[in-house]
Amino acid sequence: MSQIKIYGVKERLNPIKATLSDIIHACMVEALGLPDDKKFHRFFPMDKEDFYYPSDRTASYTILEISMFEGRTVATKKQLLTLLFDKIHSQLAIAPQDIEMTIFETPKHHWGIRGLPGDELALNYKVNV
Repeated sequence: MSQIKIYGVKERLNPIKATLSDIIHACMVEALGLPDDKKFHRFFPMDKEDFYYPSDRTASYTILEISMFEGRTVATKKQLLTLLFDKIHSQLAIAPQDIEMTIFETPKHHWGIRGLPGDELALNYKVNV
């Protein structure tokens, strides 16, 4: 299970939301083995005056917060980050300097999904990859 929040300046983020969502999901499927139908993305387009960032970033600066079940290896998480940097850069021309990501992992029992604690769900994919 994963949920992703994406933040950026609305004038830059809104036109690319669908493509960025597809890129993110493709990376999640490739690196984590998530099923194609498990796509949980939320976009937070922000007014310029509400989104502060360092002077060495551009208006394309984008933040991804990835929440997911714990259990993936360090190598798998690094692969995910590398894929995201590479594919966002190559497909949307957003420089890696303008992308920041954080992975938040929590135990399955900290999630409530479809009326059950996450550790009681029957998943059709592996988490320990």
